[in-house]
Amino acid sequence: MSDFTEIGPNRLRRNSLGLVAVTFMVISAAAPLTGVAGAMPLAFLLGNGTGIPLTFILLTLVMLAFAAGYVAMSRHVINAGAFYAYAARGLGGGMGGAVSVMALVAYNTMQFGLIGLLGGVSAGVFSQFGINLPWWIYSLIAIALVGILGYRQVDLSARVMVVLVGLEYLIVFIVDFAILGAGGAEGKGLAVNIFDFSALSSGSLTAAVLFCLGSFIGIEATTIYGEEARNPEKTIPRATYLSILMIGLFFVFTTWLMIAGTGADKLLETLGALEDPTAYFFILAETYTNPTISMIAGLLLVSSLFAALSAFHNYIARYSYVAGRDGLLPAAFGQTHDAHQSPHVGSVVQTVGALIVLAIFAGLGLDPILNMFTWISQIGTLGVIGMMAITSASVIAFFAKRGDGSPLSTKILPAIAGIIMAALFVYIFLNYGDLTGTTGGSLSWILPSLIPLGGVIGYLLAMRLKSADPERFATMGQSQA
Repeated sequence: MSDFTEIGPNRLRRNSLGLVAVTFMVISAAAPLTGVAGAMPLAFLLGNGTGIPLTFILLTLVMLAFAAGYVAMSRHVINAGAFYAYAARGLGGGMGGAVSVMALVAYNTMQFGLIGLLGGVSAGVFSQFGINLPWWIYSLIAIALVGILGYRQVDLSARVMVVLVGLEYLIVFIVDFAILGAGGAEGKGLAVNIFDFSALSSGSLTAAVLFCLGSFIGIEATTIYGEEARNPEKTIPRATYLSILMIGLFFVFTTWLMIAGTGADKLLETLGALEDPTAYFFILAETYTNPTISMIAGLLLVSSLFAALSAFHNYIARYSYVAGRDGLLPAAFGQTHDAHQSPHVGSVVQTVGALIVLAIFAGLGLDPILNMFTWISQIGTLGVIGMMAITSASVIAFFAKRGDGSPLSTKILPAIAGIIMAALFVYIFLNYGDLTGTTGGSLSWILPSLIPLGGVIGYLLAMRLKSADPERFATMGQSQA
């Protein structure tokens, strides 16, 4: 046994994650290469074009504003339930229960959508090597591997994530610096003004914000690993700020160079001419480096999606564990594995759920990307944004009860972040059909309604607990330090 690892009965594996491990496990959910190759070309085309780098600068500031209150509360509440625990301690057990089930719905749908995306992308990537298998085979393999990692020790998952995310950054930086070294398009493309506010408001700023915000989804999970981190009072705040800055600066730098690689005046024309805009990064890679780098980037895109799948699986398992421990779910969910100290019950249940969803979509012959990914994953984005808004309110309420804390970090900045997140939640909910291609059908309102429905179910579970065990209800989300 490691000197740094504390084993106890029915508890998560203490002191097993350091700053680097927590940071990279969080960034793996944001899937940097997936964002660059998959989301950014669409952000350019459907959003505000050359205004994307500045959009990332502003969103980084918004996320830092959210983090100010988030990390202030993390010093007082160390709990793997994260959003749930903060809501319970700040706004009461009823709201805590609501957020708990909202989190399970959000992260499960994010996971299910990514399973489809990984299958579709893998089928395309490996076909160039003469390997032609149905997309669902790749999804099935990923579910099995993610399930094994989730069932075992968290530090095993952490080591895998550090390697995969490190390779993602490396391949993107190779392309970035190749563009930088060449001076961009025709040797003069680096003259892109990323502080051009007229570009910020061109096209659809709202669409740009939604695409860019998706690149930050996952940074909230630093607190999920609070019970397993070494010195969590310092590690979790540092990992939160470090994750936001690494993601924000990475995308500002990379999107600037993606624009420079084609030229600001030709960006939208070039993207519009592509049959598949998501091929844009790989075209840049082949143009400024060589076909081998482009091929490696394709393989790493698959590993990027796998890393994101593993990250969300860990989130789901820990939320399930805390809900079981606190009495919202059956007690079996609140048990940890005797040897691995992992939340293995939630891990197994999530794996089974993923297999069922995969079987439904594959059995119905639906497209893994246009249907399974696009329809479902936005539910997760909607849920996380909603939980961020609730958490911002929870921070304000928590410190108001205590009567301490800096007004800037516990009142002003959380209020700003909360208002922005609440506005985004309403916009996505009302325009879900347009954003996911489900306009005109019942799915356009059924799918986003799963988040508030989860909230109602969670609230009712909390009220049942209050009636059955008032003392346990009163301690929902308490710190496990």
